[in-house]
Amino acid sequence: MKSLRFRLIAVVLIFGITPSFAAESASEATPDHPWLRDSFLFVLGGYFSRSNTTVAMAPTGGGTGLAINFEETLDLEERTLTPIGEFSWRINERWRLDIEYFKIGRDATRALASEIQWGDLVFPVGTTVDSSFDFSDTRVSAGYSFFKTPDKEIGVGLGLHVSGIEASITAAGVGAEAADVLAPLPVVNIYGLFALTGEWAMRIRVDWLSLTYDRYTGDVRGIGIDAMYQPFRNVGFGLGIRSLTTDLTIDDPDWRGEARISFQGPTAFVSASF
Repeated sequence: MKSLRFRLIAVVLIFGITPSFAAESASEATPDHPWLRDSFLFVLGGYFSRSNTTVAMAPTGGGTGLAINFEETLDLEERTLTPIGEFSWRINERWRLDIEYFKIGRDATRALASEIQWGDLVFPVGTTVDSSFDFSDTRVSAGYSFFKTPDKEIGVGLGLHVSGIEASITAAGVGAEAADVLAPLPVVNIYGLFALTGEWAMRIRVDWLSLTYDRYTGDVRGIGIDAMYQPFRNVGFGLGIRSLTTDLTIDDPDWRGEARISFQGPTAFVSASF
């Protein structure tokens, strides 16, 4: 029996079965996905978001102003398809820089079902008003991967959500009132990237921070989850979901008031990495 065992071992070693099997097993056990090793990543896609926008603009004399839901009261579209772009630079094995940007612009015309006050103007019931609301978000973050293997990455980052908000309400015979603000809100984020195979990978990111900063008291909460499929060496495709909620109390000469803005919805994108 021992003689037969030794002969089998000798055959395996002679024909290289063991090394070949070991290499194949190691390859299967450790997926090699480009997103975990390429230095540069570009992403361009579409974001089909559902918006909920509640904004108040205080009158000059003081007070907080009436909170107006722009979708329900002014008939702005809830669902909007907008481009979304991203750039990532893997500086070295541990450090990375991420930038993401999207902008949503909407406008509507509607006869008011109830009286509203926006800044110093009062718009009576039945008044036909033109309204617009534009929101842009530029997310910049520097991250450090405290856990990094060829197929897994978990890290923390510090960055900014720079939110640009422009809102206006206009009616013939009443007047026009507009407000705009650019609010850079710091955030802390946690991210993870996991290779499932050499072609498939998952990515998760959570942003959060609540603080008083300069003229703003803000709370930012963001979530991003993506599934990526990269059948080619430098080009891939993906589906994901994004959620961003921003609460702001603004004390600015151009706008004193409050804003609560949320976006959530699916994304589809094409990526290029090298």
